[in-house]
Amino acid sequence: MTRSIKGPFRTFKTAILLLGFSVYFLLPWLPWDRPGAPSQAILFDIPGRRYMLFGLTVYPQDVFWLSMLLFIAAAVLFFITALAGRAFCGYFCFQTLWTDAFTWLEHWFQGERPSRLRLHRLPWSDREKLLKLGATKLAFVLLSFWTAMTFVLYFGYAPDLIAHFFTGQAAPAAYITVIALTASTYLAASTLREHVCTFICPYGRFQSAMYDAETLTVHYERGRGERELGRAAARPGLRGYDDRRYAGYGDCIDCGLCVQVCPVGIDIRNGLQYTCISCGLCVDACNTIMDKMGYPRGLVRYDSEVNLNSPAPVEPFLDWKRLKVIGWGLAIVLMTAYLFYDIDHRASYEHSIQQIRSPLYVTLSDGSIRNRYQIRLTNISGHEETYRIAARGLPEGALDLGNFAQVPVRNGRSVIVQASVKLPPDQAEQLHQFEFVITDSKGESVTDPVHFFTRHEQ
Repeated sequence: MTRSIKGPFRTFKTAILLLGFSVYFLLPWLPWDRPGAPSQAILFDIPGRRYMLFGLTVYPQDVFWLSMLLFIAAAVLFFITALAGRAFCGYFCFQTLWTDAFTWLEHWFQGERPSRLRLHRLPWSDREKLLKLGATKLAFVLLSFWTAMTFVLYFGYAPDLIAHFFTGQAAPAAYITVIALTASTYLAASTLREHVCTFICPYGRFQSAMYDAETLTVHYERGRGERELGRAAARPGLRGYDDRRYAGYGDCIDCGLCVQVCPVGIDIRNGLQYTCISCGLCVDACNTIMDKMGYPRGLVRYDSEVNLNSPAPVEPFLDWKRLKVIGWGLAIVLMTAYLFYDIDHRASYEHSIQQIRSPLYVTLSDGSIRNRYQIRLTNISGHEETYRIAARGLPEGALDLGNFAQVPVRNGRSVIVQASVKLPPDQAEQLHQFEFVITDSKGESVTDPVHFFTRHEQ
């Protein structure tokens, strides 16, 4: 059971929690006008095989963007770790955010740590215990359920989906997903909590590979806290700063507050540990005690091993002038720039032209040679579009598109057009290649060279 604490790091964690929850829970309800699709800012349309992110529509063929995004996310994680240790875990990780929220609910219904300890020692027949613990568990279930429900809302138009869900008209997958996520959220944030960070999450195991002596993370200044005779409680004669120094005792009064506020229950005074998530709450706790005692702050602080062990430590700072940090930073900038460039320069449609090879050609009764082609057009412009198909390098009348010289295609849809080219024998022997020309309504065109097969080119 953790104790609550006030301080700049706790304030920052709370701000990130509120921001993260606001984004997660409100985004499905954010309207966004777009033609031919529900007016929802973020919508993952699985049946339609499209993923709408504000003004951008992503299709399965854009999976390269997902690969780039995952690489950038990994690079950002490594960059932050090299600079400030497990700061991502301490402030931004989903497990941290939801555990913080559940802990806040505990504080709300059951009181501070001493009150919760007293409550848990009461027998189950006690009415106060039943009411407070029951209300807490109910709040946990409701938050877990709404977390799961919100996740499902990203996969359909939120107002309709939530109405269908509570009237029993939603797809079975929606109910299965909500039940599974409700159970897993409740288990991770109310029961497992720090065990997820300690035993389940792999990040804590390989983070040491990304640490340097210059990495800024939470440290306890043992020399100042222990001095010659170690820690000692602030009893009479050992309360004043000068009195403790004269007696040979360190500044740590062994209050244990740094342990009580730690989400993973470690004692930072035992040195850097892989379970530490660098949340800074122990820094807030120690500085609170130092202020009350009138001692200098910073006994527990963010610092690097190099500076901490220096004969003359300076003010802690982020040391970014290192090859590893600069390398990760450059990778993030370059890959992000390339991703945005690729998104900005994506064509408004995709096409492919395949020759029908069964058979490669047909000799007609008049001796002319016919080749057939399959043209596939996919509209990713964001609105309905009409395309014109023509051929360059063919005699007039050789191309037969049926009634599809102009092809209207709805946004996000694909159309397949069958084309045939028929040439007299003398012209077929001389023509080996020509080009299909596809033009959209804006006049932008693409050309694709294709081969014309005869009996001499099988």
